[in-house]
Amino acid sequence: MTGTFVGMPAFPAAARDALADTQLRHNLAHATATIRGKRAAVVGEVEHWEALRLAGAAVKERALHGLEDHLVRLEESLVARGAQVHWARDAAEANALVADVARRHGADEVVKVKSMATQEIGLNEALAAEGIAAWETDLAEMIVQLGDDLPSHILVPAIHRNRAEIREIFLRRMADVGRPAPADLTDEPAVLAAAAREHLREKFLRAKVGVSGANFAVADTGTLVVVESEGNGRMCLTLPEVLVTVVGIEKVVPTWAELDPLLRLLPRSSTGERMNPYTSTWTGVTPDDGPQEVHVVLLDNGRTRALADEVGRQALRCIRCSACLNVCPVYERVGGHAYGSVYPGPIGAILNPLLHGIGEGTGDPQSRSQVESLPYASSLCGACFEVCPVRIDIPEVLVHLRSKVVDAHRGDRVPKPEALAMRAAAHTLADAKRLGRAERLAGRVGRLVGRRGTTPRLPGPGAGWTDARDLPTPARESFRGWWRRTGGRLDGGENDG
Repeated sequence: MTGTFVGMPAFPAAARDALADTQLRHNLAHATATIRGKRAAVVGEVEHWEALRLAGAAVKERALHGLEDHLVRLEESLVARGAQVHWARDAAEANALVADVARRHGADEVVKVKSMATQEIGLNEALAAEGIAAWETDLAEMIVQLGDDLPSHILVPAIHRNRAEIREIFLRRMADVGRPAPADLTDEPAVLAAAAREHLREKFLRAKVGVSGANFAVADTGTLVVVESEGNGRMCLTLPEVLVTVVGIEKVVPTWAELDPLLRLLPRSSTGERMNPYTSTWTGVTPDDGPQEVHVVLLDNGRTRALADEVGRQALRCIRCSACLNVCPVYERVGGHAYGSVYPGPIGAILNPLLHGIGEGTGDPQSRSQVESLPYASSLCGACFEVCPVRIDIPEVLVHLRSKVVDAHRGDRVPKPEALAMRAAAHTLADAKRLGRAERLAGRVGRLVGRRGTTPRLPGPGAGWTDARDLPTPARESFRGWWRRTGGRLDGGENDG
């Protein structure tokens, strides 16, 4: 595994490789089952949980419907409180803005709060190209970074690693990038956390520039909000002289009061806690307290494209709790890398195609194939919708996106086998005589298969279907043939109705 999602194969190929990794499946099954149990316990404590879900969904929906006005209001509030606001249409613009701030302050390293937005735009790699090292300070993110690995989960990026693997990574890599791990390091969680704390402490105290994301941005007050469990975020937000926050435009909420349902939904849905251990808020610059230069990069990067999709826009309600991952039978077996993005699982299966676009020239053919495979990375069981705290109907969006994938390929010069099969079926079903001939042919196949006693595998492209499913044996006689022969009556003379 390399530290980039670029060039990842389409989901079916990546999932096949992941399924062969028994250690990965064991780690995922243990971790997701633990998180599911904790979430179910604390959600069960809330008497009106469904009403809370409706309130959270309504807040996010209102924010999206008035997004332009709320963003303008957010910019005015931030500027009024001393922050500098930048707008970024895509990843390249956002990365350039952050790199420019770091260069102007002579920084050759920055410390980072865990941030999905900065992972989405590949900020670490972009800063490295400018000679600037970006140090992840979230424990799980640090494990992923030291292991030259990729995140596998929204909330627990190193969920695919067990304690023994983490100990090995610390011993092997910490000395290369800073304070080494103790020689007598064990795989006890407290010992591993202590080693990480010592390693990170010197980076917190040395860095001039901090980089963060934000869980929410309040338009009325210009307040940015980060929730976390370890306290590393608060260190990044308060110790550096300069703070740069990269936040997706969909994170805005109109008022402070509307944070209430979201801050109650998020911890119970994500970590199975009643409230987050750390909730940090900051509003511009406060003289002699915290960073004295604050930049906020408002990131689009495909969000307006997603907003324009009437069915898919509900994906922008996502508050990144990862509850949908922890209940998904597909994710539990293949992990996050198979999705080829920092957004894995059911939400990633809809968010990535919405951000990148389907059939809009999403880059090279491999990238396009990877993105278009994601709406099919689901059994459509609906468990993701049942646990989503803001009621994103993920199965509905998956089906919608599948139709867009089909539509995008209707004009292909070389149609896919599935498209050819559907055309053949449409041609047959459109004419009674053709359907009758097809039924008679199927009957002969059914009699032949019946004598052999086995159901054959389909040849060619059809083999992919029969590899995972039983092929029903065709009936020896069609319904219409039976009706003509019997007049609709059973052999015993009883009318079949």
